[in-house]
Amino acid sequence: MEKLLTLITDLLHDDAGVTSIEYALLGVLIAIAIIGAVSAVGDSVKSMYELIASKMP
Repeated sequence: MEKLLTLITDLLHDDAGVTSIEYALLGVLIAIAIIGAVSAVGDSVKSMYELIASKMP
């Protein structure tokens, strides 16, 4: 019974999985920032190309 309690206590104090969850969340936040930046810049670049194309003969 003591071994079982020791095992449960060790599992509750193990934080190895926390680091990988933090890295996953950080990766998701970076991906969201990249997608937002590309979306914002993409619209302005598209309008610039459309303006240039309209000026061409």
